[in-house]
Formats: sequence, structure tokens, C-alpha cells
Amino acid sequence: MERFNRMLQAAQGMGMSNAAPGADAPNLIDNSETVHISSLALLKMLRHGRAGVPMEVMGLMLGDFVDEFTVRVVDVFAMPQSGTGVSVEAVDPVFQTKMMEMLLQTGRPETVVGWYHSHPGFGCWLSSVDINTQQSFEQLTPRAVAVVVDPIQSVKGKVVIDAFRLISSQTLMMGQEPRQTTSNLGHLNKPSIQALIHGLNRHYYSIAINYRKTGLEENMLMNLHKH
Repeated sequence: MERFNRMLQAAQGMGMSNAAPGADAPNLIDNSETVHISSLALLKMLRHGRAGVPMEVMGLMLGDFVDEFTVRVVDVFAMPQSGTGVSVEAVDPVFQTKMMEMLLQTGRPETVVGWYHSHPGFGCWLSSVDINTQQSFEQLTPRAVAVVVDPIQSVKGKVVIDAFRLISSQTLMMGQEPRQTTSNLGHLNKPSIQALIHGLNRHYYSIAINYRKTGLEENMLMNLHKH
């Protein structure tokens, strides 16, 4: 696992060189931060999630931090493990290390911006195990994002997906409000009761997600549930 952490830190160092100043600052102002997910990454996450039903699946997200307001996800790759209940089993550090080595060899400019996993049939929120996993990602990259997708509820073009980041312990100790979406563009999704019960806005907060699809990609998404 230590070898993988070193590889991940090296990749983060290459990718974060293009990040905006202050992108890794622990105390960011409230803003309309958005996670932009490419159609390729979205389709791969949904297909991976549906292939693993009824088990949970997990993967890493590749992209970059464009600025303090934008996280871009351009691709994902699946991890060879599954989970039971509401938590994914421990990741395979050997597989992750080999993937990171191959990515560095190909010279791809993207870095690891977070991870994704599926909640087949029970909505988008973070369990205690998910929170611990996200904490390990944020120790390497403070702006790392945890994306949760529900492949069961995502049918016929409707995608049930959400992105989360932990609320810092300093914020909790000082009793400050967590970061909020302040943009007046689009609309805000009402949090589910399950998410609120499992710590939304107490241990972690939601980040707006944006994804655009062409007509062909829309057809692929609508036919995804048939496969």
C-alpha cells in the first residue's frame, strides 16, 4: 500500500502543476464548485455499476482541477473488487500501482481527482467505510471527490448520481456552516432522507455535477439498462 501511495503522490504532483493557485488550500470560500463529468466517464461508471449488481463496485476518476470552481473528470478505470451491503471491500493496492505506472508511461496529463463507487438500489450517500476511504484520498489531495452512482435507479436516461467531499474537522469543531452551492444557475437537488440520516451536511457535503450528452450518447444511456 505504501508503494501505491508514493505512486499516487507522484501522479498528483504531475497533475497539480497546472492547478490554480490556492487550489489545495484547506479553507476555501463558499462558491458554486461543479464536477464536470465527461460522457465517456459517465457511461463507463454506469456500465461498471450495472455489471456488478447486486454487489458494489469501485473505480478511480482521472481528470484535473481546472480552477477553484471546476473539477473535470475525463475518464475512469475500474478496480477489481466488489463489496457487500453498503461498503466496498478494501482496494487492491497492487492493481492500483500497476495502473498508475502504466498511466505515467503513456504520458497522460490527467491525475487522480477522486474515486467512484456504486450503491445499487439504495441511493447516493456515504457510509462510514466510504467516509474513511474518502478521508485517505483527501489526505493526498484535499479537493478529491467521492462520486456515488445508483445503477438500479438510473434507468431510461435518468442518472442517479452525486458527488461528495468531507467537512473538515476544524469546521466541525468551530461550529461553522459547511460549504454551500451559491450559484443561481440550474437547480438544486433536494437531499434524500437516507443521505441526511447518513451524515450529509454533518460529515460531508454535496457538490453539483454537470454532464452534457450528444444525441448518440443519450441513446446509449437510454439503452444501457437493456444490457
